[in-house]
Amino acid sequence: MIAILGAKTIGGVSNVGRFARFVWQTMITSARCCARTGTYPLIWTQMNIIGVRSVPVIMITGAFVGMTLAIQAYDQLAGMGLEEHLGVLINISVVKELGPVLAAVMLAGRIGGALTAELGTMNVTEQIDAVRSMGTDPIRYLVVPRVLACLLLTPALIIYADLLGILGGYFISVIQLGINSRAYWNFSASGVELWDVSIGVIKGFFFGAAIAVISCYKGFTCKEGAHGVGQACTEAFVASFISILALNFALGVITKAIYNTFWPLRGLV
Repeated sequence: MIAILGAKTIGGVSNVGRFARFVWQTMITSARCCARTGTYPLIWTQMNIIGVRSVPVIMITGAFVGMTLAIQAYDQLAGMGLEEHLGVLINISVVKELGPVLAAVMLAGRIGGALTAELGTMNVTEQIDAVRSMGTDPIRYLVVPRVLACLLLTPALIIYADLLGILGGYFISVIQLGINSRAYWNFSASGVELWDVSIGVIKGFFFGAAIAVISCYKGFTCKEGAHGVGQACTEAFVASFISILALNFALGVITKAIYNTFWPLRGLV
């Protein structure tokens, strides 16, 4: 029993070390590739795959988030005579928390799984070894374009999710539930600050980097066979999902502390 526990502990520490080294190599190589124009075509290709093709599903997700919030919160606010404040609740929830997190989760499912499956198949069929044998760094050629594309486009996709979430909440609140449109937007404008929107977009950089790095690492280290690739895809999504939630909590604590430091009176309101 002790031997099994010790072996698992050693294996876990070894995996953490390999992942940390992979992240460090990716960071160093990404910084170098930013100064080399030869990598840009690879990045544009991945930006089209990761960003452009993900816009419809992200917009649909954001729209349903806003509409669901409007339906669920209306009765509680209407019972207190505060239904015109519904826009504040919807918009601040969408732009600060639900929009970024759910958009990132959708990307982890769509993009993370695709990256893991693609690189995992290349690993199983020894294409990564072939790239390495030709004198090309597989991190620079395969990982960096995907990481940079996901890092740069996740915030933009979050903006799309926020926009559709706001419009979806407006549609349900004003068109279906009959809330006064002018009061809806006035209360929303007074309650949602640029800081709230900025925090949601900034979270996208961290979420995108986590999704891309975890997915690429799982693809590079997957086991042989179709079962190994499928298992790597599952592990990549689970790890990405947990990292998104952990990062969201950590960033929430940090940004709240920053806000209360520079705007203490407004942070208590």
